[in-house]
Amino acid sequence: MSSEHEQQRSRLPSEHTEQPSDEPWADLELTLPHGRSPTGIVSFVECALVELTHEDVGAEFVSTSVAGMKRTQYIAVDAVGQRFQKRYFDERLGRHETTVSRDAVREELVNRLTQRSSPGNEVGQNGVDGAQDRFCVKPARELRFQK
Repeated sequence: MSSEHEQQRSRLPSEHTEQPSDEPWADLELTLPHGRSPTGIVSFVECALVELTHEDVGAEFVSTSVAGMKRTQYIAVDAVGQRFQKRYFDERLGRHETTVSRDAVREELVNRLTQRSSPGNEVGQNGVDGAQDRFCVKPARELRFQK
């Protein structure tokens, strides 16, 4: 019996080592422009919403334009995932936080992620050279407003 206990103890540290690739939400990221269909985007957003509801994670959409960087974050605030805290930061306008419904988050993310840049646009998304809008899901503890 003690040998079983020793084996369990020796496995515990490696079990607690979190590697992003092991997390079910780790691959929920997307940069714009992308090649996904509108149906694929809806499915992608639904997967993200499920993870936001069941894991201690949040979603972040970052947009960069000539007017500056804008960051929007979503974190579930109830156990059933019907209400979300929406944090918005605009370099020019400052910060704003509000509570929104799951439907509002779904609609906003689908709309943002289905935007496409102009064909042949070599400057990049939103007129900034090399800038890309991006969406990702990450641990809630990492979602802080960054200046």
